[in-house]
Parts: sequence; C-alpha cells; structure tokens
Amino acid sequence: MDKIAVLIPCYNEEKTIAKVVGDAKRALPEAVVYVYDNNSTDRTVELAEQAGAVIRYEYMQGKGNVIRRMFREIDAECYVMVDGDDTYPMEYAPEMVDRVLGHNADMVVGDRLSSTYFTENKRPFHNMGNSLVRGSINRLFGCEVKDIMTGYRAFSYGFVKTFPVLSKGFEIETEMTIHAVSNNMQIENVVVEYRDRPEGSESKLNTYADGIKVLGTIGRLYKDYKPLGFFTILALLLAVVSVVFFIPVLVEFVHTGLVAKFPTLFVCGFVMLAAIQSFFAGLILSNMAIKNRRDFEIQLTMINKRKQQETGK
Repeated sequence: MDKIAVLIPCYNEEKTIAKVVGDAKRALPEAVVYVYDNNSTDRTVELAEQAGAVIRYEYMQGKGNVIRRMFREIDAECYVMVDGDDTYPMEYAPEMVDRVLGHNADMVVGDRLSSTYFTENKRPFHNMGNSLVRGSINRLFGCEVKDIMTGYRAFSYGFVKTFPVLSKGFEIETEMTIHAVSNNMQIENVVVEYRDRPEGSESKLNTYADGIKVLGTIGRLYKDYKPLGFFTILALLLAVVSVVFFIPVLVEFVHTGLVAKFPTLFVCGFVMLAAIQSFFAGLILSNMAIKNRRDFEIQLTMINKRKQQETGK
C-alpha cells in the first residue's frame, strides 16, 4: 500500500502533463504519481512517463470511468486527485494530505471558488454553473461545501474504497460530494488558487451538455439519498395540481348543484391518489435509506480494519 498516491486522469494533455507530474513529485516527494490515460491521441503518455509517472490506462471514455479504475486499482493511505491541465497549483497538496493523514478528513476539497476562479476562468457560464450547483447541493443536503465541482481533492482510504462510482463523465465530482455529505463523512476545505488553462490547451467539458448531466445527477442522488424529501416535494406538486383543477369544479357544484366536468373531477381524484402514494413511497424508501446507512457504517468499519492490518497503524 502506498502512503500517498497522486492520481491524474488524462485525455490529450501533452502541453501540461509533464509540468503537473513534475510539480506533484516536488510537492510530495514520498508520493507515487499515477497518470491514467483515457485514449489520448497526442504525446500525453510519452511525456508523463518521461516526467516519472506510473502510466496506466482506462479505455472506456469519460472521467467517471477513469476514476472508477483508479479507485479500484490503487491502495494508499491518502489519495490526491488533480487534473492534468495545470490549473491547480500542487503546492497546496501537502496541506490537503495533512488534513487526511493528520486530521482524519475523509475528503478535502480544493476550493477554487473562494480565491481566483471567478477572475481566472474566462467562461462565464462555467462561473454561473458552479455557483448554481454549489447553492443547490448546500441547500438540498444541508451542508457547507465551498466548491462542488473542483477536480482537486484529497481522500482517505475509507472514502475511496466505499465510494460507488456511477457517473461516467464530469458529473463525478458532484457525486463524490453528495456521497461524502450523505454518509456523514468528514469534509474539509482548503482554499487554493486557480489558473486558467495555458494557451493551446482546451477544456473537455461541454458547458451545456455536461451542465445538464450535473443537474440531473443532483436530482437523482437527492432521490436516492433523501427519498422522503424528494417524494414529499413530488407529492406536494401533485396535490397542488389536483386542487387547482378541482376548485372550478367545486365552485360550479356549489352554485348549481351539478358536476358538469366529470372527466376533470376523475383526473383530480387520481392525481391526489398519486400524491398520497408518492408520500408513502418516500416514507418506505426513507426507511430503506436508513438501513443502507447502517450497512455502510459496518462496511466502513471493516475497510478501516483491513487498512490497519496492512499498514500496522
């Protein structure tokens, strides 16, 4: 088991990868630096290898697929994940590692949004999207994570080995954050500087398509982790629709003693039944979610015992 593993997912980053690997080795000389190539067609692999990285491969396209492969294959006491585009200074990595190894943090978030991100990033919709996602998750899940979609993080062994990677692409960072929050893991923030990509280096993030995927991921995970809240909101919406369409029928009945719109009345009744069913579905799934939390705690305890046996700590 490595003490510290630096994980760098890469796809066509020949302009920056050598510098990122070199910076990682200087900042964390005791770490093993892994570059996971995701079907690059340029010299990314060659330059990373020359810089001293351990090269591994993931052939299924997408950042989520790469991270799944990394987390399955690498065993370490502390993991540092950083993008290969040289937008995150590695001098913050020792502090992030110390939060994991010395302060028992499960996930340390490299917080760009509290420093230079909004001035360095030249894509205004990215700025708006980051703020929207941060606000949505903090409100829905009752947390105070400063940067949801940062690619600069440190993790404990327990986090990595219990994190179920479901996303295939850039929505993976959102999934990591919600997993940690929902399972009451210790999350800490380290403010880091952000610098925009150097000239000639292009982002693989599609502002609109990946933004929609991220919002969809938030909704899906809110349903999975907070089913009572999700289905209560759905029940309220259905109940409101039912009542709004029922009121004219009721008013007409009060004035004339007749129900002229039986189809509307029937639909309102069925919609209200759906609202009631939705609420009770939330109650049932909420109990299942509590059981899953209990099972997760048992799994985490077993994983931490295995780590102690392997490291002697």
